[in-house]
Amino acid sequence: MKNGGSKHRNELIGKTVTTICGAIVIVIVVAIVVFITYKGLSTFLVNKISPFEFLFSSSWDPELPPTDGGPKVGAFVFIYGSLLISSIALLFSVPLSAGTAIFISEIAPKWGQAVLQPVIELFVGIPSVVYGWVGLNVIVPFIRNIFGGYGMSVLAGSIVLSIMMFPTITSVMVDSLKALPPYLNEASYSLGATRWQTIWKILLPAAMPGMLTGIILGLARGLGEALAVQMVIGNMPGKIPSSILDPAHTMTSIITMDMGNTVMGTLPNNALWSIAFLLLLISFIFILIIRHIGKRRVY
Repeated sequence: MKNGGSKHRNELIGKTVTTICGAIVIVIVVAIVVFITYKGLSTFLVNKISPFEFLFSSSWDPELPPTDGGPKVGAFVFIYGSLLISSIALLFSVPLSAGTAIFISEIAPKWGQAVLQPVIELFVGIPSVVYGWVGLNVIVPFIRNIFGGYGMSVLAGSIVLSIMMFPTITSVMVDSLKALPPYLNEASYSLGATRWQTIWKILLPAAMPGMLTGIILGLARGLGEALAVQMVIGNMPGKIPSSILDPAHTMTSIITMDMGNTVMGTLPNNALWSIAFLLLLISFIFILIIRHIGKRRVY
């Protein structure tokens, strides 16, 4: 009886502690969402800026006096820059990640898996400023010497971002391929299929929901990255890049560069919070897409 009472008490304490921790996390998340939503909507509700102008205008000068045409808070340049750089980074990163994931899970010997996968996961722990510094001293001069121009460009930001996306996408893809039941391989080989036919026709379609989840997580990482990309893209506001060799600006870079120079409650400050609110909405969309994809299984 005494041991039973002690066990019951320990279970009650553990349940209470975990419940409190879960409640604290929920409160923090709700508080962050409410705060960013309140600040983000102030641009439209308090400052009376049109959402259409905010999303589709490329004029950004929130401190412009009314005598010169009034403040301009068109964020299209930053939205376009973020989507462009992240999309090109995916074009670089996804094929490399998929090939690496296939090699680790289906081709590499055991010792190769034991070495390669930890090395890839090590990339996640490298600080963003290191990626940015390497891009600034290696990638930017390389682009400048080969293609001309300043070197700080959409292409430089995309290359740096693709390297940062690579470990996230690869790790999720590897886990998706390793989670497949063994009978898929066995059934395919028993019918006379080659290794490549098995991978291409059987394993990749079966693991596709998980692999798409990795791609979306990588895209979310790209859209939310600030420092590394900011260091190599040139940060030229008010100009939509016409090629991948032109400088650009992103939503995260304008927030990090200007937030410390604005006064809380003013239009310039509220406009930056509106960009942060837009990033929050994009994150919610990604979460819904991931949950939808996660429900799809073909085996």
